[in-house]
Amino acid sequence: MAHLRSRRRLALAVPVVLSLTASLGFLPAAAQAAPRAESATLAADADTFAYLVNTKTDHRTIESVKKAINAAGGSVVVSYDQIGVIVVHSTDLGFAAKIRKVRGVQSAGASRTAPVTAAGTTDEGGVQYLSKAQAAQLANSSAAGEEPLEADQWDLRAIGADKAARIDPGSKKVTVAVIDTGVDDTHPDIAPNFSASQSANCVSGKADTTYGSWRPVDDGEHYHGTHVAGEIAAARNGIGVAGVAPGVKVASITVAQPDESVLFFPESVVCAFVFAADHGVEVTNNSYYVDPWLYNCMDDPDQRAIVDSVNRAQLYAQRKGTLNVAAAGNSNDDLDSDALVDDSSPDDSTPVTRTVDPHECFDVPTQLPGVVTVSAVGVTGAKSYYSSYGDGVIDVAAPGGDKYKIPDTPSKNGRILSTLPNNEYGFLQGTSMASPHVAAVAALLKSTHPWATPAQLQGLLKAEADNPGCPTDPYDGDGDGVVDATCVGGKRVNGFYGFGIVNALRAVK
Repeated sequence: MAHLRSRRRLALAVPVVLSLTASLGFLPAAAQAAPRAESATLAADADTFAYLVNTKTDHRTIESVKKAINAAGGSVVVSYDQIGVIVVHSTDLGFAAKIRKVRGVQSAGASRTAPVTAAGTTDEGGVQYLSKAQAAQLANSSAAGEEPLEADQWDLRAIGADKAARIDPGSKKVTVAVIDTGVDDTHPDIAPNFSASQSANCVSGKADTTYGSWRPVDDGEHYHGTHVAGEIAAARNGIGVAGVAPGVKVASITVAQPDESVLFFPESVVCAFVFAADHGVEVTNNSYYVDPWLYNCMDDPDQRAIVDSVNRAQLYAQRKGTLNVAAAGNSNDDLDSDALVDDSSPDDSTPVTRTVDPHECFDVPTQLPGVVTVSAVGVTGAKSYYSSYGDGVIDVAAPGGDKYKIPDTPSKNGRILSTLPNNEYGFLQGTSMASPHVAAVAALLKSTHPWATPAQLQGLLKAEADNPGCPTDPYDGDGDGVVDATCVGGKRVNGFYGFGIVNALRAVK
């Protein structure tokens, strides 16, 4: 987005040390971790800071640790006893070091490097609003049986979603939760399929289900989640656009801080995964990375605690039957490289430049085990110029838009058209837009295979995808004559597309 900080969003290969065979709290120390800068110093004695304390999950240990938290100068905000994660506030800058020494504490650390105030998105460039004149032109261009603005939705046709909707638009028994900046559920394209009972505001780390709490607090800054929700499940109701799965339900779990920074802190994301799991959500979409660290290195106790907490929450969701889908990032980075430079972390205070080994320092939640990692393509089916990639890293690909690839549509816009707050529509591009396409196809698969587990759904996504294979010519995404990326792999699976571009039509057949 133009008025949000440009945020790199990287999805990296899951190493063996984070396999699903590990116990809930098991996070081994990273071997040969890349050099890193020390965590930013927490300042201002009167300020309140947020911490994550991860414990064994037995009742006796949790109660004992809670007493120790109080004794160490902390106050419990919320305790997720089912996964052994406790969110704590404290004004004591030495709190984490004290609590790590307590019996039963497996990891603990600060969840941010700045004080608590009253987790960035992955779209590339600013939103382009659809004008009334453009909307009228589109309505005149749409064919019989299409939604008024569908003529500009090249992405639906690219994965057969238009044809799939005629066969099976998806089941109302399936819900995709948009973990994001909030969703405007009053939008006429979203309202018919919105599930308020599965929506909440998790910004504080504790779920608030007050009616409307899931909506964006600032329509001008927090439009991202509404766009994502429309891509997934905008109704075929003769209004506006259509979603990939227009018959399924969509919910909103707000995790973005209520200001223009649009940060997604780990305690909010922990809350979101647990809430989704406990409220019967079948699929979550995660078009963000958890702030304040682009990569969380396991030799840093604070970053280690972040990985531990969010991993426990997302594994809990998987065990409860929820498939988690996440965007790969917009840096055009090879995510299977030996080293990457992170100069944006921590993004809630003063960033420092550090070189990280992406096999040792984890992007969260994308890199966590069992999460579906999604790259983006444009209208031609080629990797989008901004999309990160990597052999053995990307699971599947989907339309995310590409301004350099112009479709034969009325608006000639290579980005993705979807819903925006206040009954508006607009174009965005990014892996943020690719991920919801995959989440929606997963919802269609869940509709046709209601007993499928998250692992089985991921297998179906891969099996039914179309892989164009690595390009035969050198890849020049922006057309400037410079080779921008190298695709590694074969026709079946490769670094640009994983197992291929998802196929909505196959999902319902």
